[in-house]
Amino acid sequence: MRVGLTGGIGAGKSQVAAFFAEFGAFIVDTDAIAREVVGPQSDGLLQIARVWPHVVRNGVLDRAALAEIVFSDPAARERLNALLHPHIRRRAMDREAAAKPGQVIVHVVPLLFETGYDHLVDKTVLVLAPLEQRIARVVERDRIDEARVRARIATQIAPEEAHPRADFLIENDGNLGRLRKRAREVFEALS
Repeated sequence: MRVGLTGGIGAGKSQVAAFFAEFGAFIVDTDAIAREVVGPQSDGLLQIARVWPHVVRNGVLDRAALAEIVFSDPAARERLNALLHPHIRRRAMDREAAAKPGQVIVHVVPLLFETGYDHLVDKTVLVLAPLEQRIARVVERDRIDEARVRARIATQIAPEEAHPRADFLIENDGNLGRLRKRAREVFEALS
């Protein structure tokens, strides 16, 4: 069983992924993979350097400089996704080889529906949380201002659009105990 786990920035998908791992799932974190595929001397970094040479300094990606570009320019964001997503998907699928036979494999994918990654999985799980809670979490976690958080949220699929496309929903109201219980119920339905 291959599951796609998603949710808007700050919704709590990383916490749900941690619960799924605790319950026995094999986790493939595409955010972590995305950082790997732009590491020093990687093909992803070389491709970025060809398009936006000023965001690569001393062989290292300036993530903040790239974020300023792609979160303000939809065409640049699409170009970046087109460059990196093939690398991310290939590495994600390679990671599955480490899963145990019969183990539920959960791909944590922020842009699951936006990039068509949902077609690569058997079931999808969407984590939902109130907008203001999401903004507050990201401001605190990433130490960026509210306007930047809102700009990033605006680049993601709207929850009301993602909701009907998901097989399972997990509401995150900020209570960790309830979130764990809801994650357990969904995980048992997937197992």
